[in-house]
Amino acid sequence: MAGIQRVTGPTLDVIEALLEAHQRGVKLHGWAISKATRRAGPTVYKALDRLEDAGMIVGEWEELGPDESRPRRRLYTLTGDGVPAARALLAQRRPTTPVLKVRPAPGFAVGGRLRTPFSGGAR
Repeated sequence: MAGIQRVTGPTLDVIEALLEAHQRGVKLHGWAISKATRRAGPTVYKALDRLEDAGMIVGEWEELGPDESRPRRRLYTLTGDGVPAARALLAQRRPTTPVLKVRPAPGFAVGGRLRTPFSGGAR
């Protein structure tokens, strides 16, 4: 693994989302990462490209059944070397932030209450 050359705030957000997915044993597609991090698609995909170039993640196209008519999604997961590298990077760059904290997108339940862009969130 060559290591990532440019680490930005959005890249750290993407890493946090991927670590959360790794803990749950799932793969994420770009739209799900965008929603989890509240980052724009182009921003997320630039971060994903950097992480993939660095060998920290791997992307693969999902297999669709013959009756599915939607486009395939590219699914991302941390590599074996990417997991400890991601944890170390977050510990170094965000030492006061919990490693697996992902900001929920509007409309997701937080602490048992539904947050919406119009409600002002849980108080």
